[in-house]
Amino acid sequence: MNATLAPALSPADRCDRCGAQAYVRARLHAGGELLFCAHHGREHTPALADKAEILDESDRLHEPEPSVAGSDD
Repeated sequence: MNATLAPALSPADRCDRCGAQAYVRARLHAGGELLFCAHHGREHTPALADKAEILDESDRLHEPEPSVAGSDD
C-alpha cells in the first residue's frame, strides 16, 4: 500500500519564537516540545539535535499549491 501521509504539523501550529506557521517540531528528551517556523528551525535545531527528536517538514514550503477547480485566474 502506497499511501501519502498527512503532515504532522498543521497550519494551526505556530512558531514559539515569532508566531509564523510551524514546520519544525522539537520533542525534548527531558519532556515538552518546541515549535519553529522554517527560519527559526534552521537557527535552533543544530543546538537541539542531541537534546530532542526533530521533525522537519520545511520541505513542504517548496510543494506546488493545489489548483482550485473552476478557477479562471
